[in-house]
Amino acid sequence: MIRILEYGDAAALYKPPIIISDTVKDIVQNIRERGDEALCKYERQFTGHTGPLLVSDDDIKAAYDVIPSNIYDTIKKMADTLRNSEHILYETLNSIPASCMMREFLPIHSVGCYVPGGQARYPSSAVMSIIPAAVSGVPDIVATSPPPIDAATIVAAHYCGAHRIYQTGGAQAVAALAYGTETIRPVDKIVGPGGSIVSQAKRLVSDVVSIDMDAGPTELGIVADADASPDLVALDMISQAEHSRDTFCFLLTDSHDMAECVSNRIESRLHNIERSDIIRDSLYNNGFIVVCDTIYGALKMAERLAPEHLQIMTTNPRQDALHVQSPGLILLGHDTPSAASDYMLGTNHILPTNRQGRTRGPLSVLDFVKMKVTVQVDYKHLAQAAPHIQNITASEGLYNHYEAVRSRIQ
Repeated sequence: MIRILEYGDAAALYKPPIIISDTVKDIVQNIRERGDEALCKYERQFTGHTGPLLVSDDDIKAAYDVIPSNIYDTIKKMADTLRNSEHILYETLNSIPASCMMREFLPIHSVGCYVPGGQARYPSSAVMSIIPAAVSGVPDIVATSPPPIDAATIVAAHYCGAHRIYQTGGAQAVAALAYGTETIRPVDKIVGPGGSIVSQAKRLVSDVVSIDMDAGPTELGIVADADASPDLVALDMISQAEHSRDTFCFLLTDSHDMAECVSNRIESRLHNIERSDIIRDSLYNNGFIVVCDTIYGALKMAERLAPEHLQIMTTNPRQDALHVQSPGLILLGHDTPSAASDYMLGTNHILPTNRQGRTRGPLSVLDFVKMKVTVQVDYKHLAQAAPHIQNITASEGLYNHYEAVRSRIQ
């Protein structure tokens, strides 16, 4: 069963840091040195894929033809909902008035959007990574996903604006995007969620390419008081745990009855649901329930744990949310499950894990633009600044800095 702990026993519940394995190091190094040869070898080894890496125009057309119309309509709705949210943010960024110093937010040149596809299919992740890039105006958007890529993922990537789609995944895909091969050009930034192997590989190549964040394995924390529904709490933990065996799900509550009820509800549901083996491994090995003295204590622990998603299912969720800021996404109330935010709420489900929510938020247009700054001053304004420049350059012992200014205002 899932562990139930008292507050004082929960000090060691933090996830261990990511350690890059020798296997991932070898894969990345081989891709860097041998390009397509190594990339194709790893796809044969890990996925059995022996076909071309590039998804062709014919493959894309076939994918549109084969997916059900209701799936296509949902992909469009999801993409349009997120696109509207990202446009609002992007237009706000670019509304800064010009002065002698001008800030422009310009799209970066190229991005690689990693779409996971190991233990499940994720067309939604294609939407979440590609739409912000497209709204930002990135001129070269590449998507990669482990083969065989399902039709819905191909359609989602194409519809949202990917210029090329490649059938490769895992550490080998990350390495190919970072260093380039004969088939895949290197990109300026790699974004997207993935399991431990993908997170390790992204860290390993971050010396040559920008990455967004550690975005996986997924995490869900729930803070619930005695008035919450144990059935809904159990369902939410189960829904997140079905992603993979290495998910990180927990409940923090001030009620022993709630803790026992949720544990029992989880146990009873595991006997007759899909993906029960994955859910069981995830919740039994990584999940836990902590009984805290107060809801405030639960919120303090949630702030320290900084999960990817935090659901606050209390009597006053909006007030309670004032005590936390570190989770990647905070979901308020009993009717705002993370399962909904994964798809249709206008929020992005690519979120920081491994406590990185302390310093950044969800993937957005901010990840696909860079600030270009230009400045020009005239003689008058330079002369006004000169005495201060003289003072600070003298204090730093950089006298020639001031000389470069003084020579212009004599």
